[in-house]
Order: sequence, then structure tokens, then C-alpha cells
Amino acid sequence: MFYGGIGIAKHRHELCILDEAGKTILQMHLDNSSKGLDKLLQALTGLGIEPNQIQFCLEATGHYWLALYCQLSERGYSMHVVNPIQSDALRNLYVRKTKTDQKDSLLLADLLRLGRAPETKLASETVLKLQTLSRLWFEFVRQVGGLKNRVLGILDRIFPEYPECFSSVFIRTSKELLKQYPEPEVLAEADLSELTAFLKQHSRGRFDTDRAEQIQALARGTFGIRLAVDAFTLQLKLLIEQIEFIEEQIELLEAAINEVLEELRPSPDTEYRHVLETIPGIGPVLAAAIIGEVGDISRFPSAKALVAYAGLDATVLASGQFEGSRNRISKRGSPTLRNSLWLAAVSARRFNPELKAYYEAKRNQGKHSGVATGAVARRLVHLLYSVWKDNRPFDTNYRWEPPGGAANQNPYVIVKDQIYS
Repeated sequence: MFYGGIGIAKHRHELCILDEAGKTILQMHLDNSSKGLDKLLQALTGLGIEPNQIQFCLEATGHYWLALYCQLSERGYSMHVVNPIQSDALRNLYVRKTKTDQKDSLLLADLLRLGRAPETKLASETVLKLQTLSRLWFEFVRQVGGLKNRVLGILDRIFPEYPECFSSVFIRTSKELLKQYPEPEVLAEADLSELTAFLKQHSRGRFDTDRAEQIQALARGTFGIRLAVDAFTLQLKLLIEQIEFIEEQIELLEAAINEVLEELRPSPDTEYRHVLETIPGIGPVLAAAIIGEVGDISRFPSAKALVAYAGLDATVLASGQFEGSRNRISKRGSPTLRNSLWLAAVSARRFNPELKAYYEAKRNQGKHSGVATGAVARRLVHLLYSVWKDNRPFDTNYRWEPPGGAANQNPYVIVKDQIYS
């Protein structure tokens, strides 16, 4: 058996092939293209190595490994992929602090030779679509959040009283008002009847003359600056238009996510498309993100492994008689999965009675809100792992029974209140 390690880069990969004794029999570079693939296949043919006689190990550097992985897999080669964190840890075994593509390929091949490289299988097309769409959804949501902060920063300078006018600066009526009357001075001098009609039109009759008078009173007495107001107002108008544009794209993404989730519906008669959607706090978008990042739940032997994969496990610092007491979550693994679970925990601590009580208990112990939410997120992972692994809808009255015996006959039975432990 031969073992090939491939250091991945954007334009050119580095290949190293070892035999069973660890001797290097080939080291070469190949372009990240069809020509590079042909070069690799010709080299293997020249060495007389058949697909069933060699295994390859790649480092998951960005997305650059994916094309080579697919091409070699389609040709029958056994493929393994390692996280860059793992290969970086191997690199630290050497005294000299060096990092080269040649050395990386050798480390990967040796890791494979020692049997320490994990088996890797690409997600299904449905899972890959959910991963792609949900990651873009999170990116757009972050962009909108950043743009909204910039809008609030401009209002703090030219019209700091404006947030008092509406429940939110970014409701539809407010955004239309800022686009039409971006300057406080223009808003203060606007005809009251025209302003009232404008508010009624865009609020569907919810706002009337009283709200128009309130807004004009605040505009006339504003504490905002008068320097470069025209530049600030232009920026304000453009930012709001950008927010609306991205929000429309977010709606398109959510519609696309719902279409993909339909592919996971167990049957036309079910009310849900995936069992994760039955858990309070997890809606379609978060369910899609979790499915896209996790893929096949059966590849995780336990809920604790899934917690670690999400980076929600606590770091451990201990040496000799010292044991650290201020532990933080590791934040290793998929950031998209971690963000999805955190958002689900924030929702679950409000709408899931059991997790709400757990959150309040942590707060009563003096825990910070973030710490208590992290604890809820970990419990939520145990819950979704149980529901997903058993492929059953969430049920508050569920009681697990071991095969061949009743629950009350087993001292280690997992019941509803303990499935998260």
C-alpha cells in the first residue's frame, strides 16, 4: 500500500507519496487544474500504482481541495481530509519551526501511513445545497447588521432623537421616511398634512397627525450637528437602500432554503420537513444551517462529540495541582453551526418551557446571560442529537425505553428531564 499526502493551495498543490516503510518514492507539484490532474495520474501509472493500492490525504484548505477530491474520488481513489488545525498540531512535533508545502505533504502522507487520518465522505447534494444557502444567509444577515449600525451612527450625529419616533428605526415606515426626508431641517419644515398623508400611506393607516407632529417637534429641537449634513444624508439614503436590497436577497435565500427542505420531508402527510423543525427554537433557516453543517448525524458517536464539533465544549486548563476555573468555550469547529445553535438557544430560552426554566436557574445562580445561554445551547445540542438520531418529532412527554425492557426497570434509563445530561 502507498500513501499520498497533498498540500493544498489555490494554484498549485504539493504531492508526496510514501511506501509502507515511510520511504519517499515521489515528491512533485501539480497545478490545480485538469493538466495537474493528468500529471498526477501519469506519475501513478509510471510507478505502476493502481487506485486500490494508494490512499490520499488532503488538508481542507478553504475550498481549494474540493475539485481535486471529487476528481480522484470519481476515479476510485480512497480519499481522506484533515482539518488544518490537525496538520498544524503535527507540524509542532518538529523542533524547527518551518512551514512549507513540501513538509505539509510529507506530514499528511505519514499521518495516513500511521492510520490516523479520518475517513471522509462528501455530503449529499441536498446537504451541500443547504450548507451553501445557509452560509450565504448568515453572511447577508451580518452585512445588514453592519449597515444598520452605520445608519444608527449617522443618526446619532445629525438627528439623535429620531429613534424615539418609532419602535424601531428599521420598520418600513421609518425607512421610507428617512429616504424621503433625510435631513432633520427638511423634515421640520415639511407640510404637516403632506407628512401625515405620507405616514398613513406607508404605515397602512397606523400613524396619523399625532405621530407627524411628534416627529416634527423632535426635528425642530434636535441636538444634531449641522456640519456636512448633505454628505451624511446622502450616505444615510444609500445605506438604507442597500439594506433593503440585501433584505430582498435574504428573502430569496429563505425561499430557496424552504424548497430544498422539501426534499427532506418524510411524507406528504407530515407537518414538518425535518425532525429538527419540531424542536421549539429551531425554524427552517436554523434547521437548514444545522443540517448543512452536520450532514449525517450518524457520524457522531454521541451528543458530546457534536457539542465539540460545534465548538461549544469548555476548554480545559490543568497542570499538576493547578486546575483552571475560568473556562471558556473552545470555539473550534464550524462557526456557522455554532452561530445557528446559539441563535436557536436564544429562541429556545424564551419558547421552550424546559430550557427557559434551565436558563432562569443558571441566571439565579449568578451566571452571566452569555454563560447561561451557552449552557442552554449545549443542552439543546443533546436534545436535537436525540431527536435527530432517533428520527422522531420532538415531544415534551417522550420517555425513552431500552430495547426489551420498560424504562422503570433500567436504573440508567434516559427520561425527558435527563436526556441533556
